[in-house]
Amino acid sequence: MSAVLAVEHLTVRLPPGADRENAVADATLEVGADETVCLVGESGSGKSVAAQAVMGLLPKRQLAVVGGRIALLGEDLAAAAPARLRALRGSRMAMIFQEPMTALNPVMPIGRQIEEALTAHTRMGARARAGRVRAALRDVDLPEPDRIGAAYPHQLSGGQRQRVMIAMALVLEPALLIADEPTTALDVTTQARILALVKRIQRERGMGVLFITHDFGVVAEIADRVAVMREGRIVEQGAAARVLSAPEHAYTRALMAAVPSLRPPARAARDGAAVALETRALSKTWGGRRWLRRGRTVRAARDVSLAVRRGETLGVVGESGSGKSTVARCIVRLTDPTAGAVLLDGVDLAPLSPRALRPWRRRAQIVFQDPYRSLNPRRAVGASIVEGPVNYGVAPRDAWRRAAELLELVGIDPAAAGRYPHQFSGGQRQRICIARALAMEPRVLIADEPVSALDVSVQAQVLALLDRVRARFDLAMLFITHDLRVAAQVCDRIAVMHRGEIVETGAAAALFARPSHPYTQSLFAAVPGRDRRFGAAE
Repeated sequence: MSAVLAVEHLTVRLPPGADRENAVADATLEVGADETVCLVGESGSGKSVAAQAVMGLLPKRQLAVVGGRIALLGEDLAAAAPARLRALRGSRMAMIFQEPMTALNPVMPIGRQIEEALTAHTRMGARARAGRVRAALRDVDLPEPDRIGAAYPHQLSGGQRQRVMIAMALVLEPALLIADEPTTALDVTTQARILALVKRIQRERGMGVLFITHDFGVVAEIADRVAVMREGRIVEQGAAARVLSAPEHAYTRALMAAVPSLRPPARAARDGAAVALETRALSKTWGGRRWLRRGRTVRAARDVSLAVRRGETLGVVGESGSGKSTVARCIVRLTDPTAGAVLLDGVDLAPLSPRALRPWRRRAQIVFQDPYRSLNPRRAVGASIVEGPVNYGVAPRDAWRRAAELLELVGIDPAAAGRYPHQFSGGQRQRICIARALAMEPRVLIADEPVSALDVSVQAQVLALLDRVRARFDLAMLFITHDLRVAAQVCDRIAVMHRGEIVETGAAAALFARPSHPYTQSLFAAVPGRDRRFGAAE
């Protein structure tokens, strides 16, 4: 098997004052044609830095390759001129980034962004390019390719944006695909289709895939070989079957031990607790004469009725675009509902004016799916955490003390409060967002995919933290997730959404044991590695 990518003794130096000397230290790795190598490890372990080094995308004056060799199809990338690297990116190697909103141009339609690669690297005519863009969008299961192609990134769901990124990377069918957490934002059914799509194109083109992920279920489904990274060093690598069933390194074993089980633990019922949050026939319709220039309407949420009691966690699961995030945004009035009621401690928030809403906003806080979008890039993270409490009358000294405590609780050094969002990894940014929400001491916490960007070990810590906070403050938590393993571990009850409607609800243990709706059954069947016991022989 010929090597599409050969990385030999790669070392990438961090700037002075960082928590360690090198982001990547003496890493050696190969990806063969028609082979998938999964690179796993905790957030901040150096996985994404290694990928950026291969692509020639390391930030100048911050990270520098100081040793080793990177070869693409035998060509030394370290010796390649910038113009040559630009020619190789897209045509011979492509990358799917973890956070699509930061990689997509917010002021350019989706179709034009995909077309840019065809314009730069092919001699296709305008009609052929348009046809190829439509085909690329269909390949990743995006509905109505013409409508999606005319849309802007903010008009799509998080999962839809990630699928657009995948379409952009695969449109030229490169020899090497680097996928940096490409299915993090996707529900399990879409994830299964995307993984199958990548494998199909890989077989047709003999493409090598370097797949960065923290999801061992995905590793079990697609990996030929696995490399495990810790603090910049590859501590274990080998055939996937061997590593998953008989890991040799203690760190690998610890990662696998942190994979959530699909079997919900026993949880005390909260039937007697007061209802903190309730929606009644909540609906949201998007549309109008000028919406997406089509005059069409979309019912994002239809007659959604749910209730969350104090001390209870209600999970909302479903495919990307099913309306989960729309419901969350309507509850906190970031989006005005079209119809229905949103009751917080018995008071209907739906008809309130912005001024009348202000005292209630502190009681219901939300943690968003994309941490980079929800943090001010020009404000230090500590200032972002204290902003809300100070605005509601908390003394600055007390707010900063509370911020330090919360940063420590979510696994961030309080001394890092003066750093900016771009100086943290994706997982660290999400933990900062959780700390910011908890700083308001809310009664209701809405968590919209709060651990989707986290590796399994940090994910376990954050879920345990959320559980402790819920119990300590008797919080009502609405937990939106596409990760059914996470839902099984953290939720008392589950509501399943499909096309804007709740199709099934029930206690987590009962629903996981006996899902009754066909859609729920299809969700559970699509969980990657659902029958796998990690760290144990098959």
